[in-house]
Amino acid sequence: MINTIVNLDEIDYETVDVDEAFLTSIRERGVAIPVRVNRTEEGYACADGRKRLSACAVLAKENEKFCRIPVMLLNDFSKSGSGFWGNTQNHH
Repeated sequence: MINTIVNLDEIDYETVDVDEAFLTSIRERGVAIPVRVNRTEEGYACADGRKRLSACAVLAKENEKFCRIPVMLLNDFSKSGSGFWGNTQNHH
């Protein structure tokens, strides 16, 4: 799994309603926990975090910093070496 930052408009997600308290929290603290996404041919698909993404979409209208979202890529193991899968060294 890789953590990175991507543009909000590259993430496919279902928009949900967010209350003012949640908007205030994101506005003041930002997205503290990365949104979990899967890489797709078109960009990214949200696996967990549609409420955070919906809040950022609202907040992006007042501050462009909310257009860039921290994400955790769940299906990208390109930077994982063999050590990712455990002790893979031969012992002979």
